Amino acid sequence: MIRWLLRAVVAAGLLGSAWVHYVVWQDWASETDVVGPLFLVNVVAGVVIAIAVLAWHHWLPALAAIGFGLATLGAYVLSLTTGFFGVSERFTSQAELWGVITEAACVIFALPLLRGRESTDR
Repeated sequence: MIRWLLRAVVAAGLLGSAWVHYVVWQDWASETDVVGPLFLVNVVAGVVIAIAVLAWHHWLPALAAIGFGLATLGAYVLSLTTGFFGVSERFTSQAELWGVITEAACVIFALPLLRGRESTDR
């Protein structure tokens, strides 16, 4: 039961991050050369990994969720500090806050899914 709840929270985090990236892509990122397509990759990857986390009870989707969260947070930190492919952020919007929350949830709640036996999760 706990593992199923963890999977649901991770999937919600992935879908939340995908939604944030889609909204921001529509707002301004579609007009940028590199970051715009990367935002769309995040949208698709978030949805695909969320489905995998819910459907495939294996450690690989959990690892993918962690990688997704860390990579996205890392890119955001770069955009806040040194810039990321010409994009510099300031952490002023609600979308940025929700992005950080959802991506942190991907990492925090997927970590326990890497441990334990999956055969008892069904």
